[in-house]
Amino acid sequence: MNKERQHFETEAIRTQTEKTQFLEHSTPMYLTSGFVFEDAEEMRAAFAEEKNRNLYSRFSNPNTSEFVDKICKLEGAEDGYAFATGMAAVFSTFAALLDAGDHIVSARSVFGSTHSLFTKYFPKWNIETSYFNIDEVDKAERLIQSNTKIIYAESPTNPGVDVLDLEMLASIAKKHGVLLIIDNCFATPYIQKPIEFGADLVIHSATKLIDGQGRVLGGVTVGKKELIREIYLFSRNTGPALSPFNAWVLSKSLETLAVRVDRHCENALKLAEFLASHPRINWVKYPFLKSHPQYEVAKKQMKLGGNIVAFEVKGGINGGRQFFNNIKMCSLSANLGDTRTIVTHPASTTHSKLSDEDKAAVGITNGMVRCSVGLEHIDDIIADLQQALENS
Repeated sequence: MNKERQHFETEAIRTQTEKTQFLEHSTPMYLTSGFVFEDAEEMRAAFAEEKNRNLYSRFSNPNTSEFVDKICKLEGAEDGYAFATGMAAVFSTFAALLDAGDHIVSARSVFGSTHSLFTKYFPKWNIETSYFNIDEVDKAERLIQSNTKIIYAESPTNPGVDVLDLEMLASIAKKHGVLLIIDNCFATPYIQKPIEFGADLVIHSATKLIDGQGRVLGGVTVGKKELIREIYLFSRNTGPALSPFNAWVLSKSLETLAVRVDRHCENALKLAEFLASHPRINWVKYPFLKSHPQYEVAKKQMKLGGNIVAFEVKGGINGGRQFFNNIKMCSLSANLGDTRTIVTHPASTTHSKLSDEDKAAVGITNGMVRCSVGLEHIDDIIADLQQALENS
């Protein structure tokens, strides 16, 4: 295989496992729980890590290795590990790197389950979290303590589609000798590469745009080799590994990521522009709309604006419910990053466990809608949302 750095699309397609004796063109599925050894010495050397080979699919598997290798190349990372879900990646990454008594500095706007980790579960192990507002990234430095280990952020955020200045966060982390971990799920490595801006680790829920068709669950963390080593050892013992089948699906999905995301973003921008002029909408947020509060930051660190559009329907909770009830073509679902356009009401679904105060702090209002713009014809997407608004 050509070891020279190639274009994104080529790396996503041509990074493969070694061919078997059958000389297959497409990587086969390795649906096996374990692997055999020639003799006692080979098995001893493998378990002693003197030989780099597959031992057991909870540790590694050719399909998961291919998927991880691709993400590493696309993100510019040294190493990685794949997980059964995006939240398994988030939890295992933190659990592997934190000790009792450590401290996290995080952007306030994070996925609801991540917020639950920080506020409900980590305190059991004496791990505390301090939040900074997404519009006050420069103030994150004030929250750093002597026991701070990690700065964490999503960018763009879920569900408010806010954009954080990764370069600024990286400079703060480097100054204080702490790790910077970025959830890059909404952008994918095609749109944004946090490592280029100074991130130590990058996390993805591969369930979203990386799969792109709503079929399988998966997660992955990539970054510095010495950090991934700790995450691997933790995960090898605790068992959150990605299944070979799902890894095979996700690796194939990466082959079409660029062409899919191009169309997702094209559709999303057109939808955002339509919504911005609609009288039934209070506000619209999309990173590549000039009205977005962090538009200049988005243009600096993102290739495209992504496929998520956030907007508020007039009429509060009742207006939002009526809008949802009037949707005909688009899907009502909590997922995102699918070929099919999905509308979600965060206040009553993905972020329903947050207090009213916490919802307000991250910009979630009763009438807010998160729209994951799909690959249908843009005229049909707009027509469905238009009729839903007009009949609300």
